[in-house]
Formats: sequence, C-alpha cells, structure tokens
Amino acid sequence: MRASAVATLLTMRSAPSAEQDLLQQINADKLPKHIAIIMDGNGRWAKQRHLPRVFGHRAGISSVREVVRACGQLGVKVLTLYAFSAENWSRPGAEVAALMRLLEDYLQRELPDLQKNHVQLRAIGRWDALPSGARRQLERVIEATSKNRGLILTLALNYGGRQEIVDACNRALKSGARQVNEESLSRCLNTHGLPDPDLLIRTSGEMRISNFLLWQLAYTEIYVTDTPWPEFRRPHLYRALLDFQRRERRFGGL
Repeated sequence: MRASAVATLLTMRSAPSAEQDLLQQINADKLPKHIAIIMDGNGRWAKQRHLPRVFGHRAGISSVREVVRACGQLGVKVLTLYAFSAENWSRPGAEVAALMRLLEDYLQRELPDLQKNHVQLRAIGRWDALPSGARRQLERVIEATSKNRGLILTLALNYGGRQEIVDACNRALKSGARQVNEESLSRCLNTHGLPDPDLLIRTSGEMRISNFLLWQLAYTEIYVTDTPWPEFRRPHLYRALLDFQRRERRFGGL
C-alpha cells in the first residue's frame, strides 16, 4: 500500500528534479505512522521581512496545506499539528484574535480539499474554550469529515501536555478508578486510539518540545530544522523522513 503510494506520487508530481530525487530515496515501507509537528517561526519570519506577526501566521497556512496533502499522498496515517498552545493566550490580544480568525477561515476554505482527499479532522486540547466562531467551524468540519478513512489530521488547540495528563487523571477518577497504570491512563488521553508519534518535527531551530504531547513523545524520534514554518514545504518533509529512516529505534533496548 505505502510502496504503491510513493510510486504513484512519483508519477503524478511534476516537481523539480531535486524534490523527485528526495522522494525516490524514501523507503515506503518504513514511513512513520504518526508525524507530529511543532509549527514554529511564523513571527520571526514576518519580523525579518518587517511585517506584522500575523503575516507569518497567514503564510504558514500554505505550509499546512502542503504538508497535509503530502502526508495523505504518501500514506502517513496520522498527522498532528501544534496549532495553538494553552500558553498562547498570553500573546497580545490582537494576535490571538487574528489567529482565531485564521483558524476559522482555514477550516472553512479547506473543507472541500479535506473531503476530496478523504482526510478526517480531529482536535485535541481544551478547544471548547475557543471563541464561538472558531469552535462552531471546528465542530462542523470534524462532523463533516468523521467518516473519511484517509489521513487523520489532528489539530492541537488550546493544548498543553501537562493539562492533558491532568485531564486524563480527572477522567480516570470520575470513572471511579482508585489507581491507574500506563494502559488505563492512556485510554483517558485525548489521543486514545491513535498510535504515539514516531517522528516529531520542529521548525525554526528551537531545541525544546514546548509542553507538546509529553506522554506520547516518550520514544519519538525528534527532527529539528532551522527552516521557519512559512517556508516548510515537501522537500523539507522528505528530508525529515529520510533522516528518520536512517535511525535505529531501540525503545530502550539494545
């Protein structure tokens, strides 16, 4: 299935030869099942161009579109994007409002493409606290794509890893549990039913995980690129996949 997906992508993509060369090197049988991305660098990208930060966030939408399509075409099962952290509320009000409008606009504009490519949208985090417009649009797209069986695209919204673990513990207590183990706590996480990420990509060069998927990243391979998110495209994704495929994953063993 995956091998044929990569072969098909090679024939259908009228891409530059350098991109094709990268794609040809990918072992379709060793693709990560789940890729998580910390989409960093939007504000710095805009600042370098003497533009307001919101221009960087807006430019980053093109990267989201490109990566979602590429992962779906390659046969990746799950893609999780860190879209808005619980700590992001501390940013200036105008920037937060602009981010919410961009989220609402993205969901509205991208729904036909998500349907066309059989992408199922999910969300994790305390996203019920989002502004009503963004929340309603998110609920609408989640419902509309719920029966799609292609790539699972998960948006982390008003999300924090510590908060998720706290919420999971409270769900376990509410269910009547007196104690939990790894398996029972995992069932209470937002990501229940999904494989843990095999690969975490962070753009813009920062060497930290920023309270993202703290439980799920226990044995995830981490790839950091200096490329800011607004410039991240298929060749950058392919390089991350090739780096991942060169690694030997031991999961604590020998």
